[in-house]
Amino acid sequence: MADTDKLLVTEAHLALNEARRLKAERTKSLGSPIQLPGMALSIIVRGGDAWIAENTHVIRKINLESGRTLQLFRGHTGPVTSIAFMDKRYGSGDRKILISGSWDQTIKLWDVDSKELLSSTEAHSDFVKALLVFPSLQLLVSTGSDKIVRLWDLSKAASGSPLKCVGVISAHTRPVESLDGQALSSTSANLYTADTMGMIKLWELNKGDGDDGWRSSLKQELNYHRTKINEILYGNGQLWTASADETVQIKPTDQSPYLIAHPTTVRCILPLSTTDLAEPYVLTGAGDMIRVYDVSSPQEPELISEMDAHWHDVTALRLWVRKFVGDDGRQRVEPWIISASLDGTIRKWRLTELLKPMSSVNATSGNQEKEVEKPSEPENPFQMSEEEERELADLMDD
Repeated sequence: MADTDKLLVTEAHLALNEARRLKAERTKSLGSPIQLPGMALSIIVRGGDAWIAENTHVIRKINLESGRTLQLFRGHTGPVTSIAFMDKRYGSGDRKILISGSWDQTIKLWDVDSKELLSSTEAHSDFVKALLVFPSLQLLVSTGSDKIVRLWDLSKAASGSPLKCVGVISAHTRPVESLDGQALSSTSANLYTADTMGMIKLWELNKGDGDDGWRSSLKQELNYHRTKINEILYGNGQLWTASADETVQIKPTDQSPYLIAHPTTVRCILPLSTTDLAEPYVLTGAGDMIRVYDVSSPQEPELISEMDAHWHDVTALRLWVRKFVGDDGRQRVEPWIISASLDGTIRKWRLTELLKPMSSVNATSGNQEKEVEKPSEPENPFQMSEEEERELADLMDD
């Protein structure tokens, strides 16, 4: 019986691999793809560049127009899972600082311009999974597979010394893989933490006097998801969550959440209402599809369009406000969406195209590569060991 089960699983995987191979050929030019040597585990768009945390142990800065790699930050000994920034205007002297977390259990700080490694901190006893900076508080929050949330003082980030831990939250019973929050004052903040069992906890953080560090008090527990939360975002009085229970949920303050059902695991979300665009749309990444919903009435979300965007799961969606010179010689801006996927690419989509009705989106998307130069594919010098491949597969639930 066991041998038969293995045969069926093998046949299913063969069929899936063949379907992905065919789709890879069919979608190879959609979204002007930038091929990565590995896979993007986290991505931040700043200006015209994408900063990518890769499973190849590096942080890569890529120009979105040309697709060229501008900088590589090397030093981690495991896949880089998360990145964040601390700009100099918030207390880091003359330096702009890049912060990264990795499977190697460390948090590293880098000088953005020189690429100099400023410090390395042994942060968790298992994989570092997420980072969040409260710039005005000079506070960093990290989470890990060890189920712990740690708070770190960034006031001396440029000194070269390891970070000082100023608070610990150990209330979760499962790995904590996503978080978000907002500063309330110069000495307090709200922090949302979400784990792989679907539990969300809301904390109030308060700075102590002198060297007393930060105190955390639990304000609320939310358990409306059935399993792992892949992404959590807070903005405009609403909490947005994407979950492996095949839903996106929108929770206004002091109200029950509104649900958007999907056919498979939702790995990422981009509510445009939380961006400078302030539009009533949310983009979701579930499977290899990008979907756009009108949430003007969140109790009745309307599916606007579906984009057959990648040949493997979409893992991140980010807004890119593209600046360019028009035919009239004037500077112009245009909103684009950047998507990252387990297919090893990041792709670029004009938002106006994604907002078109479903019947026209896929028909027109193939022409987008004319708008942005399509870069050549870089070589792939990185090879993972079998153990690392198994860990990565477990990490990405693939």
